[in-house]
Amino acid sequence: MTEYRPRRSALYMPGANDKALEKAKTLPTDAIIFDTEDSVSPDMKAVARDKVAAAVASGEYGSRELTIRVNSIQTEWFEADVRSAAAAGPAGVVVPKIDSAADVARVESLLESAGAPDSTMIWAMLETPTAIENAVQIATASERLTVLIMGTNDLAKELRAALVPGRHPLLWGLARCVNAARFADKVILDGVYNDVRNPEGFGLEALQGAEMGFDGKTLVHPTQVEPANDAFGPSEDEIEYSRRVIEAFDEGLAAGKGVVTVDGKMIENLHVDNARRALAIDAAIRSLADS
Repeated sequence: MTEYRPRRSALYMPGANDKALEKAKTLPTDAIIFDTEDSVSPDMKAVARDKVAAAVASGEYGSRELTIRVNSIQTEWFEADVRSAAAAGPAGVVVPKIDSAADVARVESLLESAGAPDSTMIWAMLETPTAIENAVQIATASERLTVLIMGTNDLAKELRAALVPGRHPLLWGLARCVNAARFADKVILDGVYNDVRNPEGFGLEALQGAEMGFDGKTLVHPTQVEPANDAFGPSEDEIEYSRRVIEAFDEGLAAGKGVVTVDGKMIENLHVDNARRALAIDAAIRSLADS
């Protein structure tokens, strides 16, 4: 399997807020998205651009994966944002409202002309009906594009759909994008949960996202970080079961058995692959925590 980088939690932090930028250094989030878009007023865009570039270059965020969300292609700030991000060299540049492979190509061209290091990847936000229809083309548009992010608030607005518990109006689109990510072998992150005063609701939505196949979830509040890490990481029971599956399968092969069972259930190659993936994820999480 592809080397796993934990992205169970990706926390948006407002780029013009010094207190938030400082707080992010202490949070157990896998990734930080320093934001210059929705959380920043027009008169503070240039200030936020400089602050997030300095944060990325500071070396003060430990092993957290650092990304910068720029303003969308349609805005007056886009090119300056991308050039600044390219110079800062974050792990990823998060680009809102990517609608096509041509949009990805434009971002990639601008990053390369601005001298972005090869390690700076594109994280594309899918948040319009056009993006959902073009999800496969977007996901396969560039090797520099490694992560897809669902923009569920904007998607619901564009669809004129309600944001309701269970998200049934959006499930078709979410599933389509998960499929595109798996087709292209990309990471995909679920959208945000808005009600920070409802931890039970967040927990249910995070579990839903994990069950659908998302790799992690984007977050709007520090209190959501640890529940997201729990939802998108293997549990102790899953880790223990995975070890038993692999052990039983290996013993069965050595003994020439045609059928192997664990807890009364038949084990096939796909179960072994899932078990190995769970252990690899656990190892990567532990390695990140120790670094």
